[in-house]
Amino acid sequence: MRDETGHLVGDQMIDEHLVLWGSITGNVRAVEGCKFYLRGVIYGDLTVFRGGRVHIFGSISGDLIVMEKAKVIHSGILAGNATNRGGRLYIESAAKVLGKVKTESGETKIQRPAKGDAATH
Repeated sequence: MRDETGHLVGDQMIDEHLVLWGSITGNVRAVEGCKFYLRGVIYGDLTVFRGGRVHIFGSISGDLIVMEKAKVIHSGILAGNATNRGGRLYIESAAKVLGKVKTESGETKIQRPAKGDAATH
C-alpha cells in the first residue's frame, strides 16, 4: 500500500492500494483493483467505478458517485451529493453529507446517529 502526503493537481485515476493523507485538486476516478483510503481532501468529485473500493475518512468538496458493483464507506465530510448508481454505499453515523443522498440503484445504508448526536445526513 502506498501513502501519498503531497498535493496533486489535475484529475487523477486511482488503480492501486493508496492512502491519501494530502490533497487532490481535480476530479478523482477510483477504478477496479483499487483500495483507496481518503484521509486527506479532494477538491472536486469522486467517482468510484466497478470493482473500486473506497473508505472516506477525509473530505470531498464535490459530489460522490458510486457506480455499479463498487463499494464505498463514508465516514468523513462530503460537501456535495452522494449518488448510488448500482453499488454499495454505507454512510456511518459520524459522517456528514451536506447535499442529498440519492439511490438510483444498488444498496445504500445510512447509520443513524445516536440520540443527542449532532451528525447530519
